[in-house]
Amino acid sequence: MFSVPLRSGHTIYVVYRNFVGEWGVDHLIHQPAGPEAETLAVDDGHFMGPGMAWPELLSAARQPVTEGIGDADARLLLLFPTLGDALLPDDAAAALTTALDALTLIEEPAEVARMLLENQGQWAPARWRLADGVWINDGGHSYRNPSNAFALPEGCLLEISSALQGGS
Repeated sequence: MFSVPLRSGHTIYVVYRNFVGEWGVDHLIHQPAGPEAETLAVDDGHFMGPGMAWPELLSAARQPVTEGIGDADARLLLLFPTLGDALLPDDAAAALTTALDALTLIEEPAEVARMLLENQGQWAPARWRLADGVWINDGGHSYRNPSNAFALPEGCLLEISSALQGGS
């Protein structure tokens, strides 16, 4: 498990499950005063996501913290599997290339970054929009799509959107 603390006091937990028959990675977000962590995305045979739009991913990765994983490149790579965004900015590949180049031995980080951005997660890239201060998407497997029966409650969606953007 890796902890990615946010300025808001929330922590994103990246949990690697390696139990026989239960392999996968869970991305959970928790507010210390809250009763339990909420699921952002699950990467396994029964995937759920996306959990973040590109601007949220970049914001969460670049938030300065004094504990946990502090390196912005490491944070970006740990949180990248939550991404599902159909409208990536032109500089997305450059940010991902920088992180891959800094932390891996990949011979062609720019090519790998391009491929990763083209093939985001097990889910189709979603279209995100801001609705009443809440970032929501149209992903059929996303907890952040209010149209899904299993979507997170509106108050939780607002809290997550604020935390990922660096708010409190």
